[in-house]
Amino acid sequence: MNIIISNNSSVPIYEQIKNAIKDAIISNELKEEEMLPSVRNLANDLKISFLTVKKAYDELEQEEFIKTVQGKGSFVAPKNLELIKEEKLKEIQDYIEKVYNISKIANISEDEVKELFKMIFEEEI
Repeated sequence: MNIIISNNSSVPIYEQIKNAIKDAIISNELKEEEMLPSVRNLANDLKISFLTVKKAYDELEQEEFIKTVQGKGSFVAPKNLELIKEEKLKEIQDYIEKVYNISKIANISEDEVKELFKMIFEEEI
């Protein structure tokens, strides 16, 4: 697993770590039951405070993406496909709201936006 953090980003470092791990889990780069690096090891690798990594791990556990076993470490939790789908639907909704706002500002019609979506989906097939 390769985590790249940016000090120039407006996204907090713990959240960058959390998002990178979530993306790796969703894309199946990290498999169910796979052990994650220890908090201290990841902190040392990224040259950041272990408290920052711990915060990312705590949030991932709260969101049920990982599970921590005392004395053994943190592991990828079995995938809750419904949770992942719901999260991705929310992400899509946020993007669609941005598209809607841009289209209103630029006076782009609903039909024009639908046509763009249609073209994008047809390219995928």
